[in-house]
Amino acid sequence: MPMNRIQFQPGLSMPKFLRLYGQEWQCAAALEQARWPEGFRCPRCHGAAYSRVQGRTHTLFQCRGCRHQTSLIAGTVMQGTKLPLTVWFLAIYLLSQAKTGLSALALARQLGVSYPSAWLMHHKLMAAMAEREQRYRLAGHVQLDDAYLGGERCGGKSGRGSENKVAFLAAVSLSDEGHPLRTRLTPVATFTTEAVRRWAEASVVPGSTVSSDGLACFRGVTAAGCTHRPTVVAARKPSELPEFRWINTVLGNLKTSLSGCHHALGFRKYAARYLAAFAYRFNRRFDLAALPARLLVAAASCAPQPMRIIRAEAHC
Repeated sequence: MPMNRIQFQPGLSMPKFLRLYGQEWQCAAALEQARWPEGFRCPRCHGAAYSRVQGRTHTLFQCRGCRHQTSLIAGTVMQGTKLPLTVWFLAIYLLSQAKTGLSALALARQLGVSYPSAWLMHHKLMAAMAEREQRYRLAGHVQLDDAYLGGERCGGKSGRGSENKVAFLAAVSLSDEGHPLRTRLTPVATFTTEAVRRWAEASVVPGSTVSSDGLACFRGVTAAGCTHRPTVVAARKPSELPEFRWINTVLGNLKTSLSGCHHALGFRKYAARYLAAFAYRFNRRFDLAALPARLLVAAASCAPQPMRIIRAEAHC
């Protein structure tokens, strides 16, 4: 059996990561490049001329035009942190290189920080992943399915009506050769035609062909300018449905990732973030070595995520 080149690619090794980002000054230089790839720009007046001022923790950049001072971490997900940049870079490395993700407890042990600090860092970086994923839409041939996070509670409702389940739409786009390219995992309040229409308008390029099972709500993709190809599944097994091979594979990998990494999750609050983190890694799996640098750019571009925003309940 031939080796899967994507699965067996080397990625970025720990020794090489430490050579690149093992010192605080190396991390500061990399963050500056990620934040201002074309040179410093004042966040207030967009001026390019500046002076460096030594701050208590981080170097400050003072605009020569408006005299506004800003630090490297101001305006990023790292804003307000008291942790060294080396700790943040190690968290970025660990979360980007772990195929199934990393729990906050495991992250705390790896970084040598408290669990609350690791949990907050984890969610801030997942928020950066989620924001980055919003930039892309699926195109071409798309496989679509309905799915749930969570299981039935003892003594609670069963099936789709379970109060412990969070509904989400799972989709994967395929290449002309039928190989998976990108996935999109989006929580929804309920599976209705209107919900699917709104999802398709935000997630799929018009003119794409969407394949799904016979669930009536999936007809909503036509209102978003897509062609719908339904297949009646009935009682057939997934192995008997080759037309849904890749969406079933993605959902199987998602389930394995969550169950193997986490003992419990706040699905009701944080489903969108965990799903986006899985999709972020999946969609960039072709170049694992570049993933830490790409996540650094996402973290530098994402607006600050204070605890009140992280803890806020998400609404589908």
